Amino acid sequence: MIQAPATNKPDTFSAIATRRLNRWLKLGLDYALTLPTLILISPLLLVLAVLIRLDSPGPVLYRRRVVGRNGREFDAYKFRTMYVDGNDRLIANRDQWMEVLQGDVNSDPRLTRVGRFLRRYGLDELPRLLNVLNRTMSLVGPRMMTRAELLKFGHRIDGYCSVMPGLTGLWQVSGHSRRVDDRVDLEARYIRDWSLGMDVQILIQSVVVAFTVQA
Repeated sequence: MIQAPATNKPDTFSAIATRRLNRWLKLGLDYALTLPTLILISPLLLVLAVLIRLDSPGPVLYRRRVVGRNGREFDAYKFRTMYVDGNDRLIANRDQWMEVLQGDVNSDPRLTRVGRFLRRYGLDELPRLLNVLNRTMSLVGPRMMTRAELLKFGHRIDGYCSVMPGLTGLWQVSGHSRRVDDRVDLEARYIRDWSLGMDVQILIQSVVVAFTVQA
């Protein structure tokens, strides 16, 4: 007589309960840090918004269409750092175009004066805290991708669409390697080995890296 394995169900229910608990813990950490931070820096955000409007014509915020959890697309916010006609400015100067292609961001004619300042200190990404509040992003997670990037190499990251992209993550605090294979490995490791303690550690490392770069 063949008996059906009855031990799988408790394990399955336990795994589901654990995943739900982990999601609530991660959400709690996001809100506990994001809400006070937004309240604290709201005067700074207002000042930066005014400077952007005074520096060059165009919207204050730039919206990038990216892929989030479950493959759903959303707008990731950041302060606009480029001229509205930035691409035309770049194409008009071939020498600068080649320098930008080689990674020389300082030569990029698309950047506004305020935009250079914002990028230098990472202030352009502060509006993405709003994405954390509307639950399209998390403080910590894989680097967000466009649909094209997802099709190009993102599909190699196991479970990428099962989590929310993050403002920071394991790849960012590990040196921002430009090799695709390194990024794939780091993002996959984060998803596979995630824990609340890992998120806290990455957040602390992100603060240390930010101050080190500014220094």
